[in-house]
Amino acid sequence: MKTSYTCFCTDVIHDGHINIINHAKQYGRVVVGCLSDKEMIRCSRFPTKSEEERMELYRSLDGVDDVILQDDMRYDDVINTLKPDYVVHGDNWTRDADRVIREHVIELISAYGGQVIDIPYTYNEDVKKVDQRLNEKLAMPEYRRSRLRRLIEMTPIVKVMEAHSGLTGLIVEKTVVENEKGRLDQFDAMWISSLCDSTDRGKPDIELVDMTSRLNTINDIMEVTTKPVILDGDTGGLTEHFVYNVRTLERMGVSAVIIEDKTGLKKNSLFGTEVIQTQDSIENFSEKIAAGKKAQLSDDFMIIARIESLILERGIEDALKRAFAFTAAGADGIMIHSRKKDPAEIFEFCDRFRENDKETPIVVVPTSFNQVKEDELASHGVNIVIYANQMMRAAFPAMKQTAESILRAHRAQEVDSSLMPFKDIIRLIDEI
Repeated sequence: MKTSYTCFCTDVIHDGHINIINHAKQYGRVVVGCLSDKEMIRCSRFPTKSEEERMELYRSLDGVDDVILQDDMRYDDVINTLKPDYVVHGDNWTRDADRVIREHVIELISAYGGQVIDIPYTYNEDVKKVDQRLNEKLAMPEYRRSRLRRLIEMTPIVKVMEAHSGLTGLIVEKTVVENEKGRLDQFDAMWISSLCDSTDRGKPDIELVDMTSRLNTINDIMEVTTKPVILDGDTGGLTEHFVYNVRTLERMGVSAVIIEDKTGLKKNSLFGTEVIQTQDSIENFSEKIAAGKKAQLSDDFMIIARIESLILERGIEDALKRAFAFTAAGADGIMIHSRKKDPAEIFEFCDRFRENDKETPIVVVPTSFNQVKEDELASHGVNIVIYANQMMRAAFPAMKQTAESILRAHRAQEVDSSLMPFKDIIRLIDEI
């Protein structure tokens, strides 16, 4: 008997999946693949059930003869071992980024005479409701909050992009590309920066925007997205205030807050020693971390300590001393910051920290040393890379150039070719 193979990456079965199975039965014995957790997160589909639970769900479906784990989104492992006669899939993979997977599967299966069968995607109200419920579940605080820790465990490096509004959150959420290895790639989480939050309001980055306003930004982004959120918490403020904010952020579903070991009026780290900046004592900052950890109610929420020693030119020894003290106080991660274009001091810090601590996540923000690729950062023990302000910096020159062009031309025709049609923006919003 010939074999029909289809791969599922869903936690909930709807009419579309049943339709795929029914079509697959017409071609032979039906084997369903369960896409592994680590591959699902590369395809914008974060699992809410474990691999084992999903495999058991698929086994319970009528018409399914066998269920296997698929550990490669490009199907190489399955096609090389199972060699199915047919790969059956909804025709939604003929469009957008997923088409590169389809093309690769056709190349693999054609080598021995196999065939890809595209089934018209099922569109009805029941399917739409199931998809909406799944998105709503992914956005619920208890699911979103825990996702960052799982990503750290499951991926070589967690890629985080800055978002400062609902629209930029949607761009981070929905952008999927084919990388140089022919695989799909995307951002894993969102960074809500105090610098970009302040800049978006036309205000200086000196903690002038209060926490209530910053919580509004978080809400705007969380209402339309499902990915984990890391908040730039500046200095954390007074310990008494920080404790309260930890509870608030945890309740909202934020995955982590990063606070820096400075005191007094906040000055942006980009200025380094050009302005007076006061680094907090190890004792005081450790007490703030410990108080925040004591206040939180779940094990999911992360408090990450940002060390400014390299920014303030106090050296690696001071940075390491603080890192070990802050982890001893309960910090769930260490962010090491540098303004230098040469990443040597970042690499040295990471290597020396890893000699004594193999587990605590390391976070970096490669704004200055932007020539370094993610795999090189990971090789030095980095777990999270944050692209902290690129979305804001991309938007400003584009908007300024558009405004200047309209003023010069006294009409909008000259700028139209560089603008995205609004219907495409609306389509992005309507996908939620």
